[in-house]
Amino acid sequence: MFIVLPKLMVTLHSFAKGINMTKYFAITLFSIFTFFSNIQAQTVHPVPLKNVKTSQGFWHQRLETARNVTVPHSLRQCEESERIDNFAVAGGLKKGVFKGVRFNDSDVFKVVEGAAYVLQNQYDPKLDKYLDSLITLFSAAQEPDGYLYTIRTINKDTTGAYDWIAGPYRYSFENGSHELYNVGHLYEAAIAHYEATGKKSLLNVAIKNADHLVKTFGNKPGQLVVVPGHEEIEIALIRLYRVTGKKEYLDLSQFFIEMRGRSDKRSLYLDEHKLGPAYFQDQVPFVRQREAAGHAVRAQYLYTSVADLLTIRDNPKMNMALDSIWEDATYRKQYITGGVGAREDGEAFDKPYILPNDNAYAETCAAIANLLWNHKMYLNTGESKYMDVFERTLYNGFLGGMSVKGNQFFYVNPMSSDGKNDFGKGEGAIRHEWFGTACCPSNVARFLPSMPGYIYATKGNELIVNLFADTEATLTVNNAPVKIDQDTNYPWEGSIKITVSPEKPANFPLSIRIPGWATGEAIPGRLYTYTDSTSKPISLLLNGKKTTASIERGYLRLIRSWKKGDVIELVLDMPVRKVLSDKKIKTNQGKLAIERGPVLYCAEGHDNNGKALTIPISQIDTFTPHYQKDMLGGINLLRSSDSKTTLIPYYAWANRGANEMTVWFNTAP
Repeated sequence: MFIVLPKLMVTLHSFAKGINMTKYFAITLFSIFTFFSNIQAQTVHPVPLKNVKTSQGFWHQRLETARNVTVPHSLRQCEESERIDNFAVAGGLKKGVFKGVRFNDSDVFKVVEGAAYVLQNQYDPKLDKYLDSLITLFSAAQEPDGYLYTIRTINKDTTGAYDWIAGPYRYSFENGSHELYNVGHLYEAAIAHYEATGKKSLLNVAIKNADHLVKTFGNKPGQLVVVPGHEEIEIALIRLYRVTGKKEYLDLSQFFIEMRGRSDKRSLYLDEHKLGPAYFQDQVPFVRQREAAGHAVRAQYLYTSVADLLTIRDNPKMNMALDSIWEDATYRKQYITGGVGAREDGEAFDKPYILPNDNAYAETCAAIANLLWNHKMYLNTGESKYMDVFERTLYNGFLGGMSVKGNQFFYVNPMSSDGKNDFGKGEGAIRHEWFGTACCPSNVARFLPSMPGYIYATKGNELIVNLFADTEATLTVNNAPVKIDQDTNYPWEGSIKITVSPEKPANFPLSIRIPGWATGEAIPGRLYTYTDSTSKPISLLLNGKKTTASIERGYLRLIRSWKKGDVIELVLDMPVRKVLSDKKIKTNQGKLAIERGPVLYCAEGHDNNGKALTIPISQIDTFTPHYQKDMLGGINLLRSSDSKTTLIPYYAWANRGANEMTVWFNTAP
C-alpha cells in the first residue's frame, strides 16, 4: 500500500499550501487512515498455501500424487536430461558442454517451485536438503553481476547473431531469447522456497539477478529498451516486490508491460515463421490491445501480470484493455475444457470461434496460464465469473494434461482422437513421461501442489470460500484467528459441509461461491450453454436448521456472529447436463457434450467396444453416475439408461493406452 503514498502526500502538500498545517494535521491523518482502510477493505487476498491442509478426498489424493510421484519424477527427469548439470558446468563445478535448449533452466526452476510447495504441504527433510544442493549449483552458475543464463555462460557468444538462441551480446535478441523468461521462474521458485523454509539462499540469488535487471533495463541513458519475447518475468517481478518491498521491481514489471508495441527490437524468428509481432503481444501498446492474440502461454502470462499490477496500481486504460481481452478469450476463443490456444502454428489463439476438435492444440501450459490469469482477475475484482472459468479449467483442461498416476503428460489436449495421431509429439495417441521441450510436465509439477492456495480468500473482514475440497484452513478475520473445515466428496457429489470456528465469537460475512453450473450457466458468456438450464433450489442448513441467504454476484453471503463449531451444510444439485456450443463454432454444429458438476465427460473406445467417434447421443438420452473406486484413480462414470454408452471424465482419458476418444457427440434423432 505504501506504493500509492507518494501520490497522496503530493496531493496533501498541494492542498496544505498557504493554510495552517496544525489546524489540518488531525484531519490529514484521519484521511490517510480512512484512505488505506478503504483500500484494504476492497482488496481480495488469497489465504496462503501453508495455511490450508488436506487430509482426504479428491485433492488430497492428487497432492499426495504430486508429493510422491510428480515432483520426484520431474526432478529425476531434470537430472537424466542433464538440465541440472548445465548449472554445474556454468558454475565451473563440472566440465562439459551445454545440453538441451535455451529454456531448459526454466524447467528446473519450475520443478523446484513445485517441490517448495510440497514442503509447504508436508515438510520433508530429505527434499529440503536436496533443494539446498540445487541452490548451491544455481548460485555457482550466477555470474558476479547477477546475470544467470547457463547457455550463454557456457557457450559465451559463439551462437551468433542469426541464431534464435541468442544474439552477439546479452539481451541483444530478447524477442527470441529466454533469458528473462528463465529467471522469472527462478524468482517464483525462490519465493516459494523462502515461504516454505524461511531460508533466503535462493531468494538472494533471485534478488541479485533482479537488481542486475533494474540496472540493465529502462529509459535511463545506457539502459536497454526491449520487451521479453516470452513473458513471465513480469509476473515474477511483482511477486518479488510483494516479498521484498522493493518498488523498483514493481516499476520494472510495469516498464516491460508498457514497452509492448514500442520496442524497435524484432526477432528474425518473426521473419522466418511469418508470425508477426502479435506472436509476442508486441503489435501495439498494451492499452490499445483488445483481443487475445499470439502465443497463448506468452499472452496469458502477460495478462496475468497486468491483472496483478492492477491490484496495486489503478490504471483505467489498462483495465479496459484487459477486460476486452478477457471477454475475447472467454466468450469467443475458449474450449469447453477451459483450454485455449487452438492453433498448432505458433501455439496461438486463432480467430474467434475457430475451435477444431481433432487437431485442437490447447497446450497444457496454456491451461495453467488460464488458471493464473483468471485467479488474478478475481483478486483484482472479486467477481465470481473468473473463479467459474478457473474451476472449469482446473478439473478439465489442467487435469487432462497429466496421467492419473502423475508421471505421464500431454503437451496438447484435443477434443477428439482417432487413437493414432499424437499431434506431432511422439508415437501413438498416448501420454509421455517427458518431452524435449518439457515446459508442460514441469508446469504441472509446480501448479499441482499449489492448488490449496486458491481455495480460500479474505476481503477486509469477509471470509470467502471459492472452491470445494476436503480441507482445514487457518486464517485471520478481524485480527482474530478463525479455523474453517470443509467436508465434501466434491466433485462427485454436491454436498459440502463447512465448519466455522473462530477463536472467540465474532461477527463477519462468510461468502461461498455458487458455481455457474449450479445455477444453469455453463460458462460466463454464451459460448457454451445447457440444453436445460433449470436448476433445483440450493439447500442450505445452518446448525441443522433450514435457512436462507442472498446470492450476490455469484456468492451466497451469510452475515452473523459466528461461534466455534457453527456448521453450514450446502447441497448443490448435480444433474447430468447436455451442452451445446455457439452456432458460430462450425465444428460443433449438430453435436452436444456431457457434463456433471464441474466435470466434463468423454467417451473412450476402451469402454465402448473400441469405438467412440461415432457414438450418437440424443436429447432424450439419460445418464446415471456410478462411482468406481478402483477405476482410473476413483471416478464417477456415467452410463446411459440403455447401457450402450459409458462416459468417463475427460481428464482421465488415455490412461489405458491409445484408443478413440471424443467430447462432442453427434446428436441422434
